[in-house]
This record gives sequence, C-alpha cells and structure tokens, in this order.
Amino acid sequence: MNSLMTENLTAPSQVSLPSPAENPEADVVVYDGQCKFCTAQVQRLARWDALRQLAFLSLHDPEVSKLLPDVTYDQLMHEMYLVDRAGRRHRGAAAFRYLTTRLPRLYPLAPLLHIPFSLPLWPWAYQ
Repeated sequence: MNSLMTENLTAPSQVSLPSPAENPEADVVVYDGQCKFCTAQVQRLARWDALRQLAFLSLHDPEVSKLLPDVTYDQLMHEMYLVDRAGRRHRGAAAFRYLTTRLPRLYPLAPLLHIPFSLPLWPWAYQ
C-alpha cells in the first residue's frame, strides 16, 4: 500500500509545529489553531516538511498582528495565509499552490495548479 493511502488509514501522529521564532528563515503558515480540521491539515504539512521550510503561527497568536498588521481577523478566519521568505503574501488556494513548489510531497500537484490563468478557478476547490 502506498504511503498516502497508509497515512489516511492510520491516526496521524502529532508533530511539533515550529514557530517563526524557532525557524526564522522559513515561510510562515498562518492558520486557525482552534479549528480541528485546520490543525490536522497543518500537522500534515509539518510532517511533509522534511527540509523544515515552514513555520506555523495560529491566527490567535498576538504575533500575527505584527506579521500581517493590515489583515483583519475575519480575513484570517476565511482562509489560510502564508508569508514567504521574501515577505510576499499568499492566501487560500494561492497559498496551497505556492506550497506545491516547496514540499516534495506536493510536487505532483504543481503542474495542474500552475496551468497559466487557472488560479481564479482554484478557490472553489480550496473552500
């Protein structure tokens, strides 16, 4: 059985989510740390991040207002945000699209998500 199928059949193991302070050179994923579904998805990203390219920050953490001062709480609750090392912001489907270029486990999805002019179509799938 392949590892993707095995992972879905077994209970996911909890992994430590490195913070931006612990991994300052990483892209920062801002997610809803009080949402079980969101936390499970971020745990999966952390397990797939063997190269430690990601740091994680719950949108309920006061540090978020420093990282994204102009983004409202409602906007943060609506979709995941990712701030890359260059300071560029990606949100929702665009954040997931960006992750397909960073995490080897997601590389197979990159060609599909990077079809020219297709990004406006992906938010429906993200939601």
